[in-house]
Amino acid sequence: MLITFKSAASGDVIFLEKIGKRMLDVLHKDRDAAQGIVTVEQLPKAITRVREAIAADVAAQAGQPPRDNTEETPDADLSFHQRGLPLLELLERSLAEKAVVTWGV
Repeated sequence: MLITFKSAASGDVIFLEKIGKRMLDVLHKDRDAAQGIVTVEQLPKAITRVREAIAADVAAQAGQPPRDNTEETPDADLSFHQRGLPLLELLERSLAEKAVVTWGV
């Protein structure tokens, strides 16, 4: 299952279910709901939460040895901060243009 975040201010950001639900947890949204909305009023807090989650992931990765990129690595090896950046950009553009963000499966 896919979870798609949409905004009139940006292109869609699509996640597989597991990662999408993690993003919803970070946004403090119901991970089991089929759809939802981040209002313009909620965007500043949502942006802060995603930024904090990205920063925490970067800090956690700093103590890890570098990944071996000599072989093909599956998509699952992408870290949270790599996955979270497109969502952060969508949220920031939406705030700048005062557009709501919706999500759904």
